[in-house]
Amino acid sequence: MTQSIVIQVGQCGNQIGCRFWDLALQEHAQYRKHGSRDDSWNSFFMQSKSGNLSDNLSESIKARAVLVDMEEGVINQLLKGPLAKLLDQKQLLTDVSGAGNNWATGHLHFGAQYRERIEECVRRAAEQCDCLQCFFLFHSMGGGTGSGVGTSILSMLQDNYPDIYRFVTAVYPSADDDVVTSPYNAVLAMNQLTEHADCVLPFENQALMDITMKFGKEGKDKADKNPYDSMNDIVGKMLLNITSSSRFEGALNVDINEITTNLVPFPRLHYLVSSQTPLVQDGSSMPLRRLDQLFTDVFLREHQMIKADPRNSMYLSCALMCRGKIELSDLRRNIDRLRPSLNFIHWNTDGWKTGLCSVAPVGQQQALVALSNNTCIRHSMQNLKDRFVKLYRRKAHIHHYTSIDGMDNEIFSQSLESLSTLIQDYTNLETGNLPSNAAPIIIAD
Repeated sequence: MTQSIVIQVGQCGNQIGCRFWDLALQEHAQYRKHGSRDDSWNSFFMQSKSGNLSDNLSESIKARAVLVDMEEGVINQLLKGPLAKLLDQKQLLTDVSGAGNNWATGHLHFGAQYRERIEECVRRAAEQCDCLQCFFLFHSMGGGTGSGVGTSILSMLQDNYPDIYRFVTAVYPSADDDVVTSPYNAVLAMNQLTEHADCVLPFENQALMDITMKFGKEGKDKADKNPYDSMNDIVGKMLLNITSSSRFEGALNVDINEITTNLVPFPRLHYLVSSQTPLVQDGSSMPLRRLDQLFTDVFLREHQMIKADPRNSMYLSCALMCRGKIELSDLRRNIDRLRPSLNFIHWNTDGWKTGLCSVAPVGQQQALVALSNNTCIRHSMQNLKDRFVKLYRRKAHIHHYTSIDGMDNEIFSQSLESLSTLIQDYTNLETGNLPSNAAPIIIAD
C-alpha cells in the first residue's frame, strides 16, 4: 500500500481540500460498513496516536495533509467544523497579512520566510509514510498565496524529494475574475509548474461554473448564493476517482505514477485535460444514464474541466478510469466504439491507459474519468497569454511586483516565453511536428 500527502495552499486550495477530505471520509466509511476491514484508508490517512482504529474513522485517524495559508480565515473555519479532529494542528501554517493577490509576495517573500517551517511540516508527514508515492498540491493560480506560495512549495518538493511524484491540481481564473492581476499571477505560476511539476490537472473556474449551472442544483435554483461549494465538490470527486485504484481493489488498478508515465510523452507537456461522468449532484432527479452513454458523455465538451473540446484536436494519449459495476468487456467495447472518432497522433494511435476499480463512489453505481494529453489545451493557454499581454503591454501594476526583493522584469519575460513555448509545442504536435529538442516516447498500453 502506497501513501500520498496532500498539501493545500491558499483559500481555494484549502476549500478544495476540505471537500476532498469530507468525501474521502464518506467513501472509506461506507466501504467499512460493507464489511471490508482492509487498510485502503491508509493511502491518505494515518491512525491517530490517541487510540485504536474505530468504526468512526473521523475520530481515530488523521489526514496526511499540510495546510498553508497567508490568511487565517479559511483554516480557522475548518478547525471549527466537523473535520477539526481529522487535522493535525502541527501541520497547519498561517499568517495574518495575506499575499495581496501578488505572486511575487507569495513566492519570494512568504515562500522564503516560511520555507523551513513548511519543510518541517512536510518532513513530519513523510516520516509517517511507509511507501510515499506522491505529493498532491491543491492551489489556485489567480491569487497571491495559491500561485506564489504554492509554487514555492512545489520547487521545495523537487529539491527535497526529487523521486516522489508531484501531482498538481491548479484552478485557473476566469476572464472576468475580480482579481485584476490574476493573469500575471497565473502566467508567473505556470512557469514554475512547467519546470517543477510531474503532472498538472488544470481546472478552469468558468468550466466548473458552467457545469454547476447545467448539471447541479444551482441550475435549478438561480437564487443560490454560493456555487463554489458545488464547484469544489466536482474537483474533490475528480481527485477521489483518479486515486480510487490506488486505494481499492479492481481488475485493472492504476497508480498515480502510471498516469504520468503513460500520459506525458514529453516532460514539459504534462498538462492533462480531465472530464468525468456522472456530473449530477447527489439527490438530483436526473435519470440514470445507460452505461454506453456514460462512455460517450465523458468525451463531450460540457463534461471537460477546461473550456476546450479535445475531440477537435489531437490526442497524444488518453486514460479511461472506471469505477463500480463496469466489466472489462464493457470497457473494451466502448473504446473500440469511440476510437474512430478520436484523433490520436500518428506515433501513438493505441495510446490508451485503462483502469477498473470495483468500488463505486458514494451514491453512484458507476463513474468514469477521462484524462487526456491533448493539444486543445493550447487554446486555454493562448487565452491566458492574451490577457497577460494586454496588461503587460501597458506595464499595468508592474510596480507592485518589482517592489518585492528578488523580482524584476526578466521574470515576467521568462514566464511569458515559457508559456509561448508551450503553446508552440502543442501547436507543432497538432500539425504533425515534434516539440523543439524532443523525441517521442512510445507509450506502452
